[in-house]
Amino acid sequence: MRTLRFLLQKEYRQIFRDKSILRVILVMPVIQLLVLPWAADYEMKNIKLAIVDLDHSVYARQLVNKISSSGYFQLTSYTASYKEALSEIESDKADLILQIPLHFERSLVKEDKSTLFMAINAINGAKANLGGVYLRNIIQDYNRVVRMEWIQFPKFNPETQIEIVSSNWYNPLMNYKYFMVPGILVILLTLVGSNLAAVNIVKEKEIGTIEQINVTPIKKYHFVLGKLIPFWTIGLVVLTIGLLISRLFYGIIPVGSFITIYVFAAVYLLAVLGLGLLVSTYSVNQQQAMLLSFFLMMIFILLGGLYTSIDSMPVWAQWITKFNPVSYFIEVMRMVILKGSSLGDIKFHILKMFGFALVFNSWAILSYRKRS
Repeated sequence: MRTLRFLLQKEYRQIFRDKSILRVILVMPVIQLLVLPWAADYEMKNIKLAIVDLDHSVYARQLVNKISSSGYFQLTSYTASYKEALSEIESDKADLILQIPLHFERSLVKEDKSTLFMAINAINGAKANLGGVYLRNIIQDYNRVVRMEWIQFPKFNPETQIEIVSSNWYNPLMNYKYFMVPGILVILLTLVGSNLAAVNIVKEKEIGTIEQINVTPIKKYHFVLGKLIPFWTIGLVVLTIGLLISRLFYGIIPVGSFITIYVFAAVYLLAVLGLGLLVSTYSVNQQQAMLLSFFLMMIFILLGGLYTSIDSMPVWAQWITKFNPVSYFIEVMRMVILKGSSLGDIKFHILKMFGFALVFNSWAILSYRKRS
């Protein structure tokens, strides 16, 4: 313990002497948590729409008004020429075209049906799909309103009707910030922990102090623990800062216990920092360590379930997520903050994270070669 205490004193002095590390620890999480949740929005708004109206009837104007008042679409042009509307798509001034055909109202009234044409700019797949879904839903809702005006119900309605009433649990207002901020906090904690740990041992190699440590009787596990514990405490500080920002700026108050979050975060940091130290032991210089860490983090983030649902991924990708520590922490943060889950509800997540921590740190200790 005496040896470990001296190593920890050395590491803490080295960390607080480096102003760039302090900026990464304190400034980066604050700025990113204040900016990213406003940009990472699942809801698509201000979709640019060009309307080609060949009918100019009352029903056509009602449909246009309903689309414009939905709040999702921004009407960029209202014309009677499809060629002109298509040029809006080609110049990236419009995302969708809705063409209302000639005799739209007459066909709807007399023949009980009519056809609308929709062209979507699919160069941005996510925006095109969501915009098309929004527009179809608005048109279907308008169709129901029109049909309700025509139907003359008898005293006893013979038609069977099913009414669906939905209730959103855990996030009743569907506020996407409640869903995104916990996940973004996990990503920031992972980036800070893994990157700092990844360059730590390599930095010792570059400045030459690793040779001085190697000729001392320090055990390998003492050396790795001396590198692990300081960044473990720093990671918990970053988590605390993130939770304070979530409370002050987004009004996010965990339904569950803070103790549950910190217990899992403590185990999670052991796993992530162990991975960073493992990368550091195999790297020759800081540039190589940072590139390798960036490569791993990109995989962890994209397959972590923050931006894409894991259930919608291919089967092979879902198997990869089982070996992704980030996916477990994102799920746990949402479970505790939104659902109020306890330690008993996440016990299997904790056990899996203990497994990751044991494997990564043992591997880092074994792969560190102490030369005398």
